[in-house]
Amino acid sequence: SRYRRSSAANQGTRPGQNIRATQPGGALPAAKSDPDGVNEWGRHETDEERADRKWGDLIQEVRVAQTGVQILFGFLLTVVFQQKYDSLEHTDKTIYIVTVVLGACATGALIGPVSLHRLVSGQRVKAEAVTWASRLTFVGLVLLLATMASSLLLILRVATHNGAVPWIVTGVVAWYVLCWFLVPMWTRHRGTSK
Repeated sequence: SRYRRSSAANQGTRPGQNIRATQPGGALPAAKSDPDGVNEWGRHETDEERADRKWGDLIQEVRVAQTGVQILFGFLLTVVFQQKYDSLEHTDKTIYIVTVVLGACATGALIGPVSLHRLVSGQRVKAEAVTWASRLTFVGLVLLLATMASSLLLILRVATHNGAVPWIVTGVVAWYVLCWFLVPMWTRHRGTSK
C-alpha cells in the first residue's frame, strides 16, 4: 500500500520489513516476509490486506448460506398457518417446532457476521472480526445442517409415513457432512501436508 511504502522509506526500512512499533495510529504489522516480499502465507500482502481479503471471501460465502437459510426459514414460518398443520401428529408438531427454532438460530448465526462488521467497523480490529465472523459462520452452517435434516424428516414423515424415512434422512445428513465438512477438511489436510 502507499502508506506502507512511504512509511518504510521514511524510516529507512525496506518494503516488507516488519515496522509495527513505529507505525502511527496502531496499524497492524506487516506479515513476516522473505527478502522478495512474500509473507508466510505465500502472498505479497500485509496483515491488513490479508484481513481485508479474508473478510471479502467470508462475506461471499455467507451470502450463499444466508439466502438458503432465509428461504427455508420463511417457508417454515408459513407451515403453521396451513390447514394441514392441525391434523399433524404430536411428534410431527414437535419436529416442526424444533425445526423452526433451529432455523431461527441458523439465521441469527449467519447474519451475525454482518452485525459484527457494522459494530466494529473502523475500530482497527478486522483480524479479530474475521476470526469471530468465521466462527459464527461455522456455527451457522452446523445449525443449517440440523435445520435441513429436521425439515427433511418432517416433510418425509408427513408425505410418506414410511419406516425408511429415518434411514433416508441419515443418508442425506451423511451426504451433507461429506460435502460441507469432510471434503474441506481433507482438502485442508492435503494442502498443509505438502
